[in-house]
Amino acid sequence: MSTIYAFLISTIAGLSTLLGGVVIFFKIKANAINKFITFCLSFSIAIMIGISITDLIPTSFFNIMLSNSFGKGITMILLAFLAGIISIFIIDKLTINEKSLYKLGILSMIALILHNFPEGIATFMGSVQNPKLGIKLGIAIMLHNIPEGISIAVPIYYATNSKQKALITTLISGLAEPAGAILAYLFLKPFITEIMISIVLLFVAGIMITLAIEEMLPKAISYKQYKYIYIGLISGLIIIMINHFI
Repeated sequence: MSTIYAFLISTIAGLSTLLGGVVIFFKIKANAINKFITFCLSFSIAIMIGISITDLIPTSFFNIMLSNSFGKGITMILLAFLAGIISIFIIDKLTINEKSLYKLGILSMIALILHNFPEGIATFMGSVQNPKLGIKLGIAIMLHNIPEGISIAVPIYYATNSKQKALITTLISGLAEPAGAILAYLFLKPFITEIMISIVLLFVAGIMITLAIEEMLPKAISYKQYKYIYIGLISGLIIIMINHFI
């Protein structure tokens, strides 16, 4: 029963990404579209950097450092983080011919799939061991999965004018969470360690910070709606703070 319960928590948390995609159904006036996109991009920047700096990096850092010598621990941390940074530049080169907004949506989807997969493993394992902890994890993940859905759906929709593509890419990202839970249950459970998950999450932090600074921020600035950049960044930071008070 605890296994089914843990899987449900992971699934609900993952699919909450779709709630972020609902924003594409908002009726935005033509003269406000650039403001809306700027806000959404800036909001996503704050979420991605905020999650990385306040959650992924410190948690992973301490897990690795407590289990290894100083030199080995620092080396593992730097290599994992740098691998994430390099991977974004590689993916960026592979999508160089894509429209700018569409490329942002695809890069966000890839980054968040990589984020949600180990997150699904962690949520599943935590829920099996402690159902109350599982609920807390599930709520926290839902809170940041919803804005993550925005970071995928909005660029994809406004680049393609297709609600279907926007929702499908958002759904794919969300499904990575229960996929991680299923693999944890079927195959990975005996082999998963805190160190392994920490390395993956540092890799993801490198991806998300680089994506936010190198791709999303220049695009948000290009619309020259500076007021909405500030509003988006502040709104994202508020969500991060709420997430940590749960």
